[in-house]
Amino acid sequence: MGPTDMLRAAAQGSMGPTEMLRATTIARQYFLEGRSKVDIAQEFGISRYKVARILDECLEKGIVRIEIATPTAVDGELSEQLRRTFDLQHVLVIKTTASDAATLRRELGTAAAALLTEVVTEDDILGVSWGRTLHAMARSLTSLAPCSIVQMTGVTGTVSANSADLVRRLAAVSNGPVYPIYAPLVVSDAATAQAILTQPGIAAAVSRFGSITKAAVAVGSWDAEGSQLYPLLEPKTLAALSSEDVAAETCSIPLAEDGTPVDPDLAKRTIGIGFDALRRIPEVIAVAGGESKARAIHTVLNSGLAHSLVVDDRAARRVLALHT
Repeated sequence: MGPTDMLRAAAQGSMGPTEMLRATTIARQYFLEGRSKVDIAQEFGISRYKVARILDECLEKGIVRIEIATPTAVDGELSEQLRRTFDLQHVLVIKTTASDAATLRRELGTAAAALLTEVVTEDDILGVSWGRTLHAMARSLTSLAPCSIVQMTGVTGTVSANSADLVRRLAAVSNGPVYPIYAPLVVSDAATAQAILTQPGIAAAVSRFGSITKAAVAVGSWDAEGSQLYPLLEPKTLAALSSEDVAAETCSIPLAEDGTPVDPDLAKRTIGIGFDALRRIPEVIAVAGGESKARAIHTVLNSGLAHSLVVDDRAARRVLALHT
């Protein structure tokens, strides 16, 4: 809502401009940022019951509009074919309704959120990496068991949508303990990485990598658009990796075509879960889509890192074709 719309709404209703500003700020913090009514009440110096009344009024006046998305269609035949081919636990192949990337990420995120709600229990420790599709998953999530949530990679993404923000959104839904990593994804050298890893807050997250029981990870193709790691690397490192024929990236781990990790020196200065620790997690749910990601998805499935998959129908067919 822009300033003109806000003043018009104020003139038509019972709220003055400053009341309207406070109401929209509270609504944004509650519905979009996932803050609790108690926290908002403390910030504004009002009771949580007053916060609840303001939120109700925002809904009544149309300041906040809630849309219920229709369930994303799943291709059962393709899902089962992929599950059997790669011996996976769960597979959801969604029937895409549009070709643009934003819609695809939203639909994949909706399906991934539904799967996460179904399989995660309060006894689980949930690990999450970062990706735009995982961000869409977090935004779609309305219910999650009160499990512990662990950030598995350092901070990447944009100011408004990054890995720390994703973890916070999940925690707001689950109300379970959260272990973020407020550190950059890649640092200059191994010594700096080791120093960062000893910081108490970061050490608390890293120490739980071995206890993660379920994880949601993105799959990246090895290019500036499709990878979270690629744009962060200096030309010298990218040139060295070009000779390795990197086929995919997940949790900021570059993978060769056969699914093995490459460049151990890079791993030493990356803040995040390692290949072996990721491979020991009982269920890793990979979320990715688009035909351009097919090779990367195929590589991650071949690596044995992923046990479940959420993917679109076009990418699914391409992955199966690559496997023949």
